Amino acid sequence: MSFTLRLLVSRGGSYHGRLLLVWSQSVRSLSSGPRISRSLQESYRLLQLPDEGSSSPAQVKEAYLRLAKLYHPDSGVATADAVLFARVEEAYRAVLAHQSQVKQPSREKEADDEDEDKFRGAALQHRHYLSYEGVGTGTPSQRERQYRQIRVDRASEQVLNYRQQEHERAAAAEGALVERDMRQRSRKIKITQAVERLVEDLIQESMARGDFRNLSGAGKPLNKFEHNPYADPMSHNLNRILIDNGYQPPWVVTQRDIREATTQIRSRLLDGRARLSDPVTPRESREWEELCASVEEDIVKLNKLVDNYNLIVPMLSMQMVHFSLSREIECATKGARQRRLQQQTERERERERRKEEKKRANAAAMTKNRKHGLVSWMQNLLR
Repeated sequence: MSFTLRLLVSRGGSYHGRLLLVWSQSVRSLSSGPRISRSLQESYRLLQLPDEGSSSPAQVKEAYLRLAKLYHPDSGVATADAVLFARVEEAYRAVLAHQSQVKQPSREKEADDEDEDKFRGAALQHRHYLSYEGVGTGTPSQRERQYRQIRVDRASEQVLNYRQQEHERAAAAEGALVERDMRQRSRKIKITQAVERLVEDLIQESMARGDFRNLSGAGKPLNKFEHNPYADPMSHNLNRILIDNGYQPPWVVTQRDIREATTQIRSRLLDGRARLSDPVTPRESREWEELCASVEEDIVKLNKLVDNYNLIVPMLSMQMVHFSLSREIECATKGARQRRLQQQTERERERERRKEEKKRANAAAMTKNRKHGLVSWMQNLLR
């Protein structure tokens, strides 16, 4: 092209050379313009848009939505086609990418030109660098972008500094909490030591008054224990001293109360059922129901006592279950016959014991009468 242009300019006049030069530049600009690939042309044609790329993003979106309503597999229409919808979606993305590539350079160039014209007419040349804190080089738009990046970096640095300060503040607060816990622990230790000193002083005063002289083991050494060599000797001796002086733990006292209450309830039921005939009469049935009602109240109180015992017992295997009225009535019914036999045996033994006592009393009376008669005969004889 350049060789042909030189030849025509050398042969023709200067005017014709200028015309040919202008024509060659226009042809070069047309030939060097952006060309659309076949796949992109297919995307435009699939979206029913012109190939020149003159459509706005709104028109492209409208075309995509129109086709999506026709071919989307979930639309429920007769024209639904998943494969065709996938092609439409791919074409929509390709068109959007092409429009963004085409329009972004032109927008940047227009913005640069507008900024240059604005600053050229608004401020003098030597005052351009007074804006943006004197940061950046190049045109005002380029300097503005550089200044924005610097502000972003500055904001990121401030965020990092703020986070570092927050971490330091949290560490300081944690240290304050640890220090407060240490102060509280030391205060508890001081209180414990003060209580121990007070108890020691009271013990010394009691010893001076002679309160410990009346103890059963006063002045005698403590007997060593051999049944559990792994136990603490001091704890064992203290517990033994408490037990020897009548002290019992609360759970032991509660266990004893439960045992006594259970024995009393079972004895009442067993004796009440043993007094009834078999089978029971209506009057006896009413008496039995009244007895069961009164026992039910006692069992409710007993179960509350069991709950309190389970809360304070030291071992889980020593806990108790609730007592049931129906189970106790069943046990009383089964043991009523044996109870009747025992009562009958006891009554016979009591009857025999009374007979023996009566015989002994009669024999003693006869002996006494004989002695009295003998004494009276001797007295009469001596007279």
